[in-house]
Amino acid sequence: MMKKRQILERAGAVFFALALWQAAAMLLNQRILLVTPVSVVRRLGTLLFESGFWSTVGFSFLRIEAGFFLGLFIGTVLAVCSARFHLIETMLWPFMTVAKTVPVASFIIICLIWLDASSLSVFISFLMVFPIVYFNVLQGMKSTDRSMLQMADIFRVSYKRRLFYIYMPQVRPFFTSACAAALGISWKAGIAAEVIGIPNGSIGERLYEAKIYLNTADLLAWTVVIVLISVAFEKLFMKLIQRCFAGLERL
Repeated sequence: MMKKRQILERAGAVFFALALWQAAAMLLNQRILLVTPVSVVRRLGTLLFESGFWSTVGFSFLRIEAGFFLGLFIGTVLAVCSARFHLIETMLWPFMTVAKTVPVASFIIICLIWLDASSLSVFISFLMVFPIVYFNVLQGMKSTDRSMLQMADIFRVSYKRRLFYIYMPQVRPFFTSACAAALGISWKAGIAAEVIGIPNGSIGERLYEAKIYLNTADLLAWTVVIVLISVAFEKLFMKLIQRCFAGLERL
């Protein structure tokens, strides 16, 4: 009952946002500055049947998600190593501080000197995801109940078993929240990298072209595509993560 009510509330919020958008576009009456939701939906309908649409989506999707999974894997592994060995945490501290605080635009411009434009979104997505996952997983492991660890020391429990039966339940909420935050940021950073690097066949290139030709309908239609893909993948991935944790708990 509560879930149904929540769906209705969110649908109402979306309807209100669209009505506000429609009213603003009608009052402004300037297609270059703001088009109506109807125009965006109409343009989106034609985009779906254009020959290069799916290849463009695939180009950006594969690279951004590759950066996300790379950041997820390396961030988790280094967090586990840092929790085990304080020296590793200390040595990584300056790099992690830089990765966490330097603006994404600075990273993009610097990386353009080193990398090809087509691989830029992979690296930038990785750089944005990596510190989020690292700090969350590390914080989760440091928050583990000390009495449980002392008991594990007394009974000489192996580090592998500690990871699965002591650390993992504690880290789970930190890890899932890190994934939820990192998924959205990876798309924001990845698309920003494509807009600046303008690799051929990317969503970023299509956004840049829409800006150059003052095609607001195209710009907003591609933005809707980005939002839909990002949200759909986030929902799918988070459900998969929850099932994986549930499966590990049953072992």
